[in-house]
Amino acid sequence: MNAQQYNKYTIASYNVENLFDIYDDPDTRDDDFTPEGRKKWDAERYQRKIKKLGSVIAQLGMEETGFPPAIIGLAEVENKEVVLDLINTEHLEKSVYDIVHFDSSDERGIEVALLYRKKIFELLHAEAFPLLLIDKDGKRDFTRDVLLVKGNLKGALIYFIVNHWPSRRNGTGQTELKRIKAAELVHQIIDKIKEETSDPKIIILGDFNDDPTDISVKKHLLTPDFHNPFESIFDKGYGTLTHDKKWHLFDQIILSKNFYGEANFQFKKASIFDKKFLTEYKGKRKGDPYRTYIGKWHQGGFSDHLPVHVTLELK
Repeated sequence: MNAQQYNKYTIASYNVENLFDIYDDPDTRDDDFTPEGRKKWDAERYQRKIKKLGSVIAQLGMEETGFPPAIIGLAEVENKEVVLDLINTEHLEKSVYDIVHFDSSDERGIEVALLYRKKIFELLHAEAFPLLLIDKDGKRDFTRDVLLVKGNLKGALIYFIVNHWPSRRNGTGQTELKRIKAAELVHQIIDKIKEETSDPKIIILGDFNDDPTDISVKKHLLTPDFHNPFESIFDKGYGTLTHDKKWHLFDQIILSKNFYGEANFQFKKASIFDKKFLTEYKGKRKGDPYRTYIGKWHQGGFSDHLPVHVTLELK
């Protein structure tokens, strides 16, 4: 570690694309991700994916800080066990991570989680907030919870809000209201935080299934108290996933403005981890994220999303 890296810490976010175990959960729609299922998901494929994801996470922010991330928000994990398997891979076990995870009522059985390095983050409180949605038939639309984690990062009190907002699967316009509802839930959580802490340091991260310039993020999530450093990155044409050869930047890390200026913990840099080995190297999908699956066809890649991270410096 050189002098420029001293006292710098990485906060990361990564949608790990359907990190399922190989066992059927009768209460969720995970049948495809079993050895007998449509995707032929077996122990060998699972272990390969876990190992690959661990190798990626260990590299996030390494150039800036000299260490693996202090905090990583994850989207698309099936349960606590797969997250434990991940932190015990050869690339991560020496960093001694612990996890925050709650089961949610998502229909597919996918959830969010948070990893933290125990040496530098003291967990004080964690809570899951269900996103209550009603479909067009008047029935509950079950989706991922929003996760709140409170703790001390090198002695500084920080609140992390981990998200995986409802997808665009039934069309962007038809599903937009669901993501606006998710933004409203985040603000309910922020109001709760402000009841106990004046001028709290808050980091909102995850997969928002919308770009920084879409109204759910730009109008309903962002307020004058927050800054989204990934908007300028998106404006330059960069993203974390592709659809019909167009880049989107659904994965974002948004910080309260007290991480700027004369703060003791200062925002320094925002990045997409877009190393070439994380993308397709040939064919019609060259340059796209190197996925685990395309449809039912196993590709053996990492994820259909690229991870993102920010660098904070402790003054």
